[in-house]
Amino acid sequence: MDDENQPTLAETLGAEPPRAKLIEDCTALVDEEVRNKTGITGVAIKGAYGTVKRLKPRFVPETIDGLLDDWLARMQPYYETWRAGSGGSFADFLTARSEDVADDLLAVTDERAATTRHRTAKKAYEKVRPSAKRNVTDAIPKLGQVVERHIGEAAGGGSAA
Repeated sequence: MDDENQPTLAETLGAEPPRAKLIEDCTALVDEEVRNKTGITGVAIKGAYGTVKRLKPRFVPETIDGLLDDWLARMQPYYETWRAGSGGSFADFLTARSEDVADDLLAVTDERAATTRHRTAKKAYEKVRPSAKRNVTDAIPKLGQVVERHIGEAAGGGSAA
């Protein structure tokens, strides 16, 4: 199939109706990842996350919504390479490249943090940024599964290819 005729991830998942469900599922993924954190760092992450959710319950889904288009654009080259015949699932493809995928996704949040006028949000981001890559890298397999499922659903069935 000609790649030029294939919709991008942003075209497939970035518009309604799949967008809202993808945001919902990514929010659930963040909730799960935070819930599963352990140790002193886990306690700190859970505490900060709980405070944010109490103060602004829609913060996480609104943030995901605001970053989604840029994240999908950063995932597009991986999607194109996978779709060109890498074999296996998209989730497995991303997992095998989880360090690079994490760097690309975090580049989006780094750019936003650098330009935000919200000092409190910027300070909070700067505090968690040192551990962010490990946390994002750890979440790539589940993120890949979420994205792959939504690609398949947008295509009208269970297949993501």
